[in-house]
Amino acid sequence: MALVSDEDVEFIRLQFTDMFGCLKNVAITASQLEKALDNKCMFDGSSIEGFARIEESDMYLYPDLSTLEIFPWRPQQGKVARLICDVYRPNGEPFEGDPRYILKCAVKEAERMGYKFEVGPECEFFLFHTDENGMPTTLTHEKAGYFDLGPLDLGENARRDMVLTLEDMGFVVEASHHEVAPAQHEIDFKYDEALATADNIMTFKLAVKTIAKRHGLHATFMPKPKYGVNGSGMHINMSLSKDGKNIFDDPSDELGLSKEAYYFIGGIMKHMKGMTAITNPLVNSYKRLVPGYEAPVYIAWSATNRSPLIRIPAVRGEGTRIELRCPDPAANPYLALAVCLRAGLDGIANKVTPPASVDRNIFTMSKEEKKKLGIEAIPGTLIEAVYALEEDEFVQETLGRHVSEKYIEAKKAEWADYRAQVTDWEINQYLNQF
Repeated sequence: MALVSDEDVEFIRLQFTDMFGCLKNVAITASQLEKALDNKCMFDGSSIEGFARIEESDMYLYPDLSTLEIFPWRPQQGKVARLICDVYRPNGEPFEGDPRYILKCAVKEAERMGYKFEVGPECEFFLFHTDENGMPTTLTHEKAGYFDLGPLDLGENARRDMVLTLEDMGFVVEASHHEVAPAQHEIDFKYDEALATADNIMTFKLAVKTIAKRHGLHATFMPKPKYGVNGSGMHINMSLSKDGKNIFDDPSDELGLSKEAYYFIGGIMKHMKGMTAITNPLVNSYKRLVPGYEAPVYIAWSATNRSPLIRIPAVRGEGTRIELRCPDPAANPYLALAVCLRAGLDGIANKVTPPASVDRNIFTMSKEEKKKLGIEAIPGTLIEAVYALEEDEFVQETLGRHVSEKYIEAKKAEWADYRAQVTDWEINQYLNQF
C-alpha cells in the first residue's frame, strides 16, 4: 500500500486467466486496494466461459502480492499497476477451474518428490499492419528472414521497444531476433520457476500486444496466421533441480543425461498425444503442425537433430534441459506447464524408459522406416487431439474433472463450428469443377 501511494498509482488491475489462456481483469482504484488485499473483491464467474454456472457464480480474487507490477506504458501521473490473482469460491476454497491453481497443484506434487521445476519459454509472434479502422490484417511490407536486421526488419523498432519495456518490468531478456517468416519475431526471456514463468508468459503477451499497437502494428500469437510460411511456436525448455542441483545432468552418461532425465522424456512421450489438445489448443494450431515448415510432429527425441518433438540442447551441467518443441503460443501456459510437469513426474515415478534417440531427419524418412522405428505422430487435427485427451485419464486428472469436462466440451464445439464453415479454398477448388 505504501508503494502504491509513493508511486502515485491510481488504478490497479486484478488479473486472472481463463481456461483458454485469455487474460481477464477487474480494475479498481487505489482507494479500493485494502479491500482487494483482504481478498474481498468479487466477480461474476458465470460470465467467464468454463468457470461456473449461473447458480454458483460468485467468485473472489485473491491477489498474489509478489506479482505487483506498474505498467511502464501507462501515464506516469495516476499510474496503472496490476496484481495477478488466484480465483476462490465464497467458502474460501480455491476454485478448481482456475488454471493457476492447476499448475500450483502440479508444482506441489514436484515439491513432495523433492523437485523444483524450472522453465524457459521461446515465444514467437507476428507483427502485422492494421487497417484504417485499426483492425488487424495479415499484411506486412517486410521480407526479412531468420536473424535479418534493419532496414529489412521493419519490426525492429517495435521489437526494441518491447525488450526495453519488458526489462522495465523486471524481465531478463536473453535474446530477441527476427524469425524465419516475414513479420515473424521471437523474444526469449530467462527461465524461472514454473508458476513465475507462466505468469511471465501472460505478462509478456500483454506487453508485446500493447507496444505493437503503439507502433501502429498488431501483434498476434495465432499459431499459423498465413498459408505458405512458418507458423509460431512456443518451445518449452524444462529442467528439474533438487537441493539446488540440476538433476537432469550426469557427466558419466554418454549424452550427459541422468536416469531422471530419460524417465522425464519417457513420461512426456507416453502422454504426448493426450497433452496435445492443451499444448496446441486451436483448430489453427494444426495448420502449423504440417511437414515442410520445421514444426515437429513426431513423438521422438534427440540430442543432435531438431526434427523430433523433444530435443536436448547441447549445453550441459546446470544448463541441461529438455526442450519440447510442439507447443504454440496460443496455449494456456498454466495448463501447458502443468501437463508437461506431471507427465514428466509420471515418467520418473514409474521409471518409463524412452525408446532410443532418433538422430536422423525424421521428415526425410519413409513411412516404412518410421513404422520400423516405432515413431508415431501427434494428432493431426484438433478433434483427434480432443479424442486423445479423452483417452488419457492421467492428463484429465491433471486438469481436474471440472476443467477437463468443460475444455473437451468447448473444443468439440469449436471443431463443429469450424467443420460447418465453407472456406475460400473449397470455393476455389470445387465451385468451377463440379
